[in-house]
Amino acid sequence: MKLRSWLSTCSSATSISTADDATSLPPQTTRNFLFSDTSSASPSSQDTSSSSSSLQSNLSLQTLPSVPSLQKLSPDQTLTLALSSLSHHHVLASLKPRPLHVTALALHHNLLYAASGTEINVFDVNSYALVDTFNGKDSLSGSVKSFTFCNGKVLTAHQDCKIRVWKSTETKRHKLVATLPTVMDYFRRFIFPKNHFQIRRHRKRLWIEHHDTVSGLAIANNLIYSVSWDKYLKIWSVPNFRCLQSIKAHDDAINAVVASIDGTIYTASADSRIKVWRPPIGERKYALIATLEKHKSAVNALAVNDDGTTLFSGACDRSILVWEREDSANYMVVTGALRGHSKAILCLINVSDLLLSGSADRTVRIWRRGSDGRFCCLTVTNAHEKPVRAVTAVTEGGSPGGGAVKVFSGSFDGEIKVWKVFVSTLNSQ
Repeated sequence: MKLRSWLSTCSSATSISTADDATSLPPQTTRNFLFSDTSSASPSSQDTSSSSSSLQSNLSLQTLPSVPSLQKLSPDQTLTLALSSLSHHHVLASLKPRPLHVTALALHHNLLYAASGTEINVFDVNSYALVDTFNGKDSLSGSVKSFTFCNGKVLTAHQDCKIRVWKSTETKRHKLVATLPTVMDYFRRFIFPKNHFQIRRHRKRLWIEHHDTVSGLAIANNLIYSVSWDKYLKIWSVPNFRCLQSIKAHDDAINAVVASIDGTIYTASADSRIKVWRPPIGERKYALIATLEKHKSAVNALAVNDDGTTLFSGACDRSILVWEREDSANYMVVTGALRGHSKAILCLINVSDLLLSGSADRTVRIWRRGSDGRFCCLTVTNAHEKPVRAVTAVTEGGSPGGGAVKVFSGSFDGEIKVWKVFVSTLNSQ
């Protein structure tokens, strides 16, 4: 089951139980298992719905309400009031490059890269002006699924099984400089029969090639990692872009990949599993070190925090699980679940101490871990008319965990919404 089939999965999914339901997760892994939509007084569906409507009604406000003073409140009252008043937001702009699905967003050097069908549009983050449009004439490449950046180059993952490398000129125009696998790498392997493997009856491919949509890209330690609906994880060297290793990583389509700062790789699949990869000590080739199995349906999105100790996973079961390292052996355990979305989670990104999630329920939620270790939902945006497929963000001033965050969300309605979210610390005056 691929990511493209999430609609049927969501419609058939059973309702998600609350944190106290022992069938959701085994007792030994339900530490700090939370109902995390703090906009509601209780985890009941009725309260959640009414509270979300209250939050969403503030989206169109152009003037920001003032934050109440917290000086005279007791600690418990202060926490409750702070969470309900913690963030304010309003729409800065709405970009609609083409009337097609927005399939990927990424920020790099004050530029926003937005994929809409086969076309890639580049916007200035500050002025929202369209700087460049490229790949629009290559109709055979299929839709763009993911971006990553390496040594001043832009790498894009495509539906035609290819990874393309682009170089930005001084005028911010983008020029194609390579396609992976490269021609040199292809012919170097082609002459040896051992490099060919059968993908279906009467059809063979080189092991360095993906043979289905490339769904995700990541980069760490001068290596590029690509995953595909063909179930394979491939590892490429920099700067010569040679394929170093190909691993059949899952039993179904792989939907996402992220790389931790320490080089640990996480892959998420429609087989409901997340797998963890790292080279054994003293070796270069990656090997499986753990399989994480708690989701009940296809895992669509992954995000990792800045220090690599916490992993977030979003799935068609409408939940976001929080995984943390249990010991020095990198064993990971579920320590919480963020609930509030009513349909499949389609995208996740971690920025500073904030987690942003986009869903098929057409909303974007912003989550934050408090000083007590609990996550709370700071705000909900619902300006999109169709499922939110991509989200990215950048902090603007202030200390980490405080100040403003500029959020970009892309949807199947073809629009990119730009939000500015003002986040105050719990001890703000």
